[in-house]
Amino acid sequence: MGEMNQKLFDFLIENADAITEDWLTHRKEADGSIYSKDAGDQAETILREQNRLTNLTVASSLLQDCTIFQENKKNWALVVAESRVKSNTPIFEVLEALGKVRCTHWEFVKRFVDREGDAVLRTDIMEWGIALHKAFDELMVEFSKRYDELMNRRLNAQLSLIEELNAPIIKINAMIGVLPIIGDVDTMRAQSIMDYVPNKCVELDVDHLFIDLSGVSVIDTMVANHLYQLMQILDLLGIKSTMTGIRPEIAQTSVQLGLDFTKINTYSSLQLALVNSFNNVILK
Repeated sequence: MGEMNQKLFDFLIENADAITEDWLTHRKEADGSIYSKDAGDQAETILREQNRLTNLTVASSLLQDCTIFQENKKNWALVVAESRVKSNTPIFEVLEALGKVRCTHWEFVKRFVDREGDAVLRTDIMEWGIALHKAFDELMVEFSKRYDELMNRRLNAQLSLIEELNAPIIKINAMIGVLPIIGDVDTMRAQSIMDYVPNKCVELDVDHLFIDLSGVSVIDTMVANHLYQLMQILDLLGIKSTMTGIRPEIAQTSVQLGLDFTKINTYSSLQLALVNSFNNVILK
């Protein structure tokens, strides 16, 4: 690394806090954004710490050993991405903020050039332009990758939770589980239930599943067919199933479909089904 590059590196490191302060003064009010100038002291402290890390990372791109910048970049991206996911900051706001950081850095590069005068050659400025712009571009790419990974993890966790809430299997003893289905059931939800429930029953070691439909107001022909297939799948897995709370219109739909529920235990209410099930266990 040339002597002038070393001087610029030292200058940026020495002025890391000053760069941060200058960047913070350019904030505007933006409702709900961590970058808003009225976001509060805690948000400002976070931005101050992370921007200093940004400054140190960018400055390290001037070093001859490129592995230092690569390591700093990965660490920076992980820290900032986790913070922005936590604060629900959209990615465009982060990229916009990085663009402003880039401009602030170049203001300080200009100050350095003015300080050094004729000692700075045109080739030096061109090299710094390539190195620093490349550094910021790589930060944006690395951040986007980490942000996307973390958001996908959060999305998958939320989808798992939604899937579980969509078909919550409640165990009432070691062998018996209850699946209360509440609300409207369309074809998509019925397919989701059919995909989720068998695996969950096996995972929970459910021997007998009571599917309660008392909270369902409307079921079309396709949904009724999905529920019928679900009970067949459970039967193939050696899991007994009982359907409760069937409304007259649901029963009528099933008959019109030609679905044979004669081999399936059905009860008008979950309470009656459970009482009968426990009585049978006692009698045995």
